[in-house]
Amino acid sequence: MDRPSIALGLAAANAASSDASPAKPARDREHDMLRIALREQRAILENAPVGIVFTLPGQFKSCNPRICEMLDYSYAEISRLHPADIFGSIEAYQALTAEAYPVLATGSLFEKGEYPFRRRDGSVIWARLRARAVDPNAREAGTIWIVEDVTDVRQTLFEVQAIMTNATLGIMYTRNRIIQRYNPAFATMFGYRDGEALGRSTRIVYPDDEAYHAFGASAYPQLAGGQSYRAETQFVRKDGTRIWGQLNGYLFNPDDPAMGAIWMFEDRTREREDEIQLRNALLENRAILDNAVLGIAVVEHGQTLHCNRKMEELFGSGPGGMDGTPVRALYPDDAGYAAAYRDAGRSFHAGQVHMAEVEMMRRDGSRFWARLSGRLFDLREKAGRSVWLLDDITARREAAESIRRARDELEVRVAERTAELAGANKLLREEIAERRLAEARAHHMAYYDSLTRLANRALLSERLECALKSSRRNDRTLAVMFIDLDRFKNINDTLGHATGDHLLCEVAKRLCTAVRHCDTVARLGGDEFVVLLPDVEGAAECAAIGDRIIAALAAAIPFEGHSLHISPSIGICLCPDHGADVDTLMRHADAAMYRAKAAGRNNYQFFDQRMNQAAARRFELESSLRGALLRDEFELHFQPIVDAATHRLHALEVLLRWRRDGQALVGPDEFIPILEENGTIVAVGEWVIKRACEQSMAWQAQGLPAVPLAINLSARQFMHDGLVDSIRRIVGETGIDPALVEFEITETALMQHGGQTLEILRQMNGMGMRLSIDDFGTGYSSLAYLKRFPVRKIKIDRAFVRELEASAEDRAIVAAVMALANSLGLSVVAEGVETEGQAALLQGYGCQYAQGYLFARPLPAGEAARLLLKQDRARDALPATP
Repeated sequence: MDRPSIALGLAAANAASSDASPAKPARDREHDMLRIALREQRAILENAPVGIVFTLPGQFKSCNPRICEMLDYSYAEISRLHPADIFGSIEAYQALTAEAYPVLATGSLFEKGEYPFRRRDGSVIWARLRARAVDPNAREAGTIWIVEDVTDVRQTLFEVQAIMTNATLGIMYTRNRIIQRYNPAFATMFGYRDGEALGRSTRIVYPDDEAYHAFGASAYPQLAGGQSYRAETQFVRKDGTRIWGQLNGYLFNPDDPAMGAIWMFEDRTREREDEIQLRNALLENRAILDNAVLGIAVVEHGQTLHCNRKMEELFGSGPGGMDGTPVRALYPDDAGYAAAYRDAGRSFHAGQVHMAEVEMMRRDGSRFWARLSGRLFDLREKAGRSVWLLDDITARREAAESIRRARDELEVRVAERTAELAGANKLLREEIAERRLAEARAHHMAYYDSLTRLANRALLSERLECALKSSRRNDRTLAVMFIDLDRFKNINDTLGHATGDHLLCEVAKRLCTAVRHCDTVARLGGDEFVVLLPDVEGAAECAAIGDRIIAALAAAIPFEGHSLHISPSIGICLCPDHGADVDTLMRHADAAMYRAKAAGRNNYQFFDQRMNQAAARRFELESSLRGALLRDEFELHFQPIVDAATHRLHALEVLLRWRRDGQALVGPDEFIPILEENGTIVAVGEWVIKRACEQSMAWQAQGLPAVPLAINLSARQFMHDGLVDSIRRIVGETGIDPALVEFEITETALMQHGGQTLEILRQMNGMGMRLSIDDFGTGYSSLAYLKRFPVRKIKIDRAFVRELEASAEDRAIVAAVMALANSLGLSVVAEGVETEGQAALLQGYGCQYAQGYLFARPLPAGEAARLLLKQDRARDALPATP
């Protein structure tokens, strides 16, 4: 037989053909009808969209063309195959027949939703199976199989599920405003566990009933009209916090709304905040323009797009009257305009600001002399939009040079501000574009980190479990290294996330080159990495690998014009010495890492039991510290700040101390970080400010001299919304002269929130208080911000003073800081002065003030009062104390 035959009905057809005889015409007609029916049946089966196979035990008997097409065999080739050939193995074939034949023997239909088969080229197709026995009581009678190719459908379902699981957008499917399904991104965005929100009303994502009903009234009529719904609105998370989100909604079937809708959520809280900041900046710029003493106009293609009120006044125009006015109309004649146009074009093509004095004409025809200053918004577009500043100099053309310089300075300041705003707007657009691009990328596989391609937490846990079993079985040692990058957040916040991501990828590459081929390098998230070292010789080999990691990360990482430097803090624990399970090893390695940070960073530490004791000590302190303020256990000490030349008392730095349970003092290094972490530093800090002001007023009431108090503000306290109001209230309640209060803010705290920081400092400065930068030189300063901050004093960190006599580098740093301070008109205080040699060097560099054990240790209030009395009486230098 040259083409595929059809098994179904074949025996009946043969029987009908053999019995045919011309004896009776009716019989012939019956046979003719049967042959026609069989031809029709053959045509249907040969053109069926599903595969149909007739099998006998262990062989293919016959099949239709579709099954040949699906498996890429000819009919003759399939006839010679054993069924196991398309199963991949005899075991797979036997497993299916063992599952199917008990069902077929009962006369029932056997069905299987998905099953893999192997084509001629070895590729796999997935098929849905249905089978029925020709004779349930006789297996040798054969079986009819219906095979439907579901490979594409299965792949589509798999891809849809992958999209739902890995999408960065929150996706929710609802029916009748009841949540039917949602993806992990939605659960993360709204704070719900997997499955927790199923079956609940969508009311849970709205702030209140009014918002819920208003949304329904707005969205569902639009969806019912066959349109998608898009809106930006406010939502609420499970914990009650509110977020701004971009919402897109679609009906599954506009003709049948009851099938439900799919909603996609994009968290736009950060973008909303950025837009508010940009809008405020634009309003600030508008206020500058409207109140400027110069005329300011934006020009494009020879027309005035818009200008400020001063420009309108100069040309005798009403509000908005100059918008759209040709620039030519501002000049008295064509020659003057042509010359000005030519000169401006020459300056712009050279990338310069154009400045000139020209004669111009008002609307009433009167002429006046004006000084023009113009610059392009974008230097790359030589004929693009430009901003112009104009000043009427008719009565002042012969004015003194000093007045001209002052006006030029104002023009440059306005132009710089305009350029700064344009740059901020461009940077914002670039950041938004980068964020959208990052969100469009699909997350890669579940066991690998999407950024660095390293193993993630899940894969690390599996490998660590396997390594532990192998270690116990072979009596071998394994090690876990917990690595945290030092000050990575500073780089990330200062230079941006793109720089941080590049740095993490480079660190990942260097870690992989520093360890052995059998080791696993994983990223847990953020700047935390873990290295699994199976089958190590002991602590010595771990130490060697730790040294290689530190050396590998020591070299600078160049990126976009920056030379990035990063160092690791590494915690190491060994199994079985330090733990025998995953959780214990990870916890102990983490504890050792924190020990490495405390030891100065850029080193490694092995775990020991004292770290557990330190953790217990910290927990004990944290528990006791929560009620310390109510129990009045805090007290203030005061350390003198003296004139470096005369050693006379200049000010007192206010230092917080904790007398735990009324007994010994707890060092500030132990309890202040805990106050920072649990947030109580805000309340304690307010108590410090109030108590210090009260103490100053009490000393003054005793007739002691009024001495400025330097009070430290923590980063968290400094950024608290109520700080300025709290300070204003304390000053009013205590009656202290604000000039006697000096706040010290660390360099890092100042740089974290530029615009907000500047506003807070301006308000404090406006109240008459002094401001200084503490620990100067240890953070990441921006000299542009330092110039704008209303600070009067900087404090050189003790780290640069400690080795001042022996270290040429420290001397160079101190000299540079002094030069910077002198250029900005700032005073300088050196901390940690302990020797006469240090004091002499500092005085030689021009340092005005100093503090440290050379002059006095921190003193309780009573001893500080005696010091003030002695200073008042003696009017002489403070004696040095050992």
